Amino acid sequence: MEACFLSSNSFTKSIKLVPSIKARAFSFPKRSSNLFHSRKLASPTSITCCRQDSSSHPLDDDSKPNLDSDWRSFRARLVALEKASRAEDTSSWTDPDTALDHPPAITIGDKWAHTIHEPEKGCLLIATEKLDGVHIFERTVILLLTTGPIGPSGIILNRPSLMSIKEMRSTALDVAGTFSDRPLFFGGPLEEGLFLVSPTPTGEEDNKSVEKSGVFEQVIKGLYYGTKESVGCAAEMVKRNVVGAGDFRFFDGYCGWEKEQLHEEIRAGYWTVAACSPSVIGLGSVGSVGLWEEILGLMDPKKVW
Repeated sequence: MEACFLSSNSFTKSIKLVPSIKARAFSFPKRSSNLFHSRKLASPTSITCCRQDSSSHPLDDDSKPNLDSDWRSFRARLVALEKASRAEDTSSWTDPDTALDHPPAITIGDKWAHTIHEPEKGCLLIATEKLDGVHIFERTVILLLTTGPIGPSGIILNRPSLMSIKEMRSTALDVAGTFSDRPLFFGGPLEEGLFLVSPTPTGEEDNKSVEKSGVFEQVIKGLYYGTKESVGCAAEMVKRNVVGAGDFRFFDGYCGWEKEQLHEEIRAGYWTVAACSPSVIGLGSVGSVGLWEEILGLMDPKKVW
């Protein structure tokens, strides 16, 4: 079945969605099979659910980067410092020795966003005015889930839900009715069922069960995604009260690009690439029609189209 992409060969005044390449399978990076036991769930679809082996060692998977570090916030502070330096009145004299000994204190709020040069996992693609009139992508905010070798993939965050999973009869995302009443959001033109999960913090520490399950992929700190292959494990975790059904957001479809296609569209000015704080793209922001304006305002309060 052919799928619609924003054609990289149609960077002209009139943009159109054209059939491009066949929809590719959305998959996770391979994990070590020694860390988990697998078993089949009795469900309408063949789904493998993994549970963490209590004998596994946290350092066994040394190929996985440490995503818990606060490097995004550190980079945001550097960006804020650079903006503050540019905004200083260059006409006023400042003692260079004092400036070196006492650099300005830069703080960032709970919500922040700034542009970056290259797309990366967990970044946002903000549609520019060049996509006005393109129904699917006009004023969209896309969360990039992966930048793998076959091409980047992501989901649209700011399209409202019109129906629930049950009303859409999406059996791929519903196991034994666990998520039947959850709203289903439009994630993009390519066929695939995806979901985001962000565990509600419990006690003094965040709920680590989602991370330790090994079947969900971390996007940014505290936010994970899964596919229809892992929805069975998600349903089981809800039944065990490990996570709540409200900790999930489900999407019908996703956005995908060929390997160099997204870079061409960014260079052509169709997307602004941005990094943001986790609070900007929390589950509460999914389906928010005002998310596009909010992020633009955080990046540049003076420039909101």
